[in-house]
Amino acid sequence: MSARTIAVIGGGILGLATAAELRRRGYGVTVLEKESDWAAHQTGNNSNVVHAGLYYAPGSAKARMSVEGNTAMVGFAREHGVPVEVCGKLVVAVTEDELPALHELARRAEANGLPARLVSPAEARDYEPNVACVAALRVESTAILDYRAVCAALVDSLSGADLRPATVVRGIRSRGGRIELATGYEVLRADGLVNCAGLHADRVAELAGIRPAARIVPFRGEYLHLRGAARDLVRGLIYPVPDASLPFLGVHLTRMLDGSVHAGPNAVLALRREGYRWTDVSPAELASLARYPGLWRLGRRYWRTGAEEVARSLSRKRFAASAARLVPGIRAEDLVAGGAGVRAQAMRADGTLVQDFLIDTAPGQVHVLNAPSPAATCAFQIGVHIADQLSPL
Repeated sequence: MSARTIAVIGGGILGLATAAELRRRGYGVTVLEKESDWAAHQTGNNSNVVHAGLYYAPGSAKARMSVEGNTAMVGFAREHGVPVEVCGKLVVAVTEDELPALHELARRAEANGLPARLVSPAEARDYEPNVACVAALRVESTAILDYRAVCAALVDSLSGADLRPATVVRGIRSRGGRIELATGYEVLRADGLVNCAGLHADRVAELAGIRPAARIVPFRGEYLHLRGAARDLVRGLIYPVPDASLPFLGVHLTRMLDGSVHAGPNAVLALRREGYRWTDVSPAELASLARYPGLWRLGRRYWRTGAEEVARSLSRKRFAASAARLVPGIRAEDLVAGGAGVRAQAMRADGTLVQDFLIDTAPGQVHVLNAPSPAATCAFQIGVHIADQLSPL
């Protein structure tokens, strides 16, 4: 009897890691990616950080998978010759008001089994001589690598898989116990379906007859780079204490493998699902967002935060001020334009942002409906979870 076949929609790190796990279990796999390149969107435009699992509620999928995922991702990179550096990071409380939240992070770190400890300002400056803080949390297991290179290694490892970049799925239906996928020029058939479509995950679910519990709302995160002597102000990774009510980590400073230093990202509503610039606008997508009650409810709740993010996006001086809270020597003239990424953030109709991973299932189908950061860190663990859901096939 021939192997059961699974169609995976999405060629980012989640789709490729899931395909690798399915191949390991003996399934036939077809990976369909609408872009001509792998890792073209969320995976290829993030901060390249391998997270430790610090921020996530103990017992949550993000917490469980991050700790294991960190080890697995670093191990995969080393095994496959992908450059990686376990550099650790500092989360810094700049004011006394931020100390309770910093202590809560320390409690979560302990509950999640992380190598982390609270340090004094003097100890923090041993790691980052130019940092400003009243206290800090040192996390040892955070790493940086190149997720595009990880995806290239995964593609190389997918022996026997049917890899189809530049293939758009336009229709999905179940028929005779199998899944049929229309691409516009042919109909593919498989025994199961995995939806790792990221920014379009809710749309793909709807094509497959699923009513998602939340919809994707795109948030753009913009990065600036430090230039010249300002790069020497940062040795590693410096993060602020985040707002626990939001799934964003705030503007932080990241020294990359090539020695460049990134500042960012902020978080503004993107004007299309793949809107990497203010000029990337889709009237149809904006109209659809405007009809979604969850967006208006979120806006009423966080209008001040949203206005601050937009102002920071439009003003380099404001962006520099956010970075200078962490390292006071940074000035607006030290920053040059960098890239941007778009986060596929799931939102419920009541205006709440989905904090944990959200994965829905139907017979023979698995739909990943919320998998922003730290999904890249957790990619191998998410792939195992997805394969387990399909194990009856």
